[in-house]
Amino acid sequence: QVQLVESGGGLVQPGGSLRLSCAASVSTFSNFAMGWFRQAPGKEREFVGSISRSGSLTAYADSVKGRFTISRDNAKNTVYLRMNSLKPEDTAVYYCAGSIQAVPGSSEYAYYFWGQGTQVTVSS
Repeated sequence: QVQLVESGGGLVQPGGSLRLSCAASVSTFSNFAMGWFRQAPGKEREFVGSISRSGSLTAYADSVKGRFTISRDNAKNTVYLRMNSLKPEDTAVYYCAGSIQAVPGSSEYAYYFWGQGTQVTVSS
């Protein structure tokens, strides 16, 4: 069983930055592609971005492209989501997820392991 634990959420002003972390309790972390999703109140969960097993390939939703960056450190079993130029519409619970597929894409059904989520609130 793979456990994922997110951290780094909080309250930030518009235009500010945050870095989320997701630590995995598995020794074979490099076998999993990783993704970030978010869910705002009253809305469905949506894809934010993903990163390949080696970290060489990333993909982003159009809404965050150019502002968010996903990276990973396989030696630390951790994936990161750096969020810059935050907007109020970025307010959501952010989830990391792991997939055994090499290219899982943006569908949440391709991801088998999920964290509990961390709240990000963008407000002045």
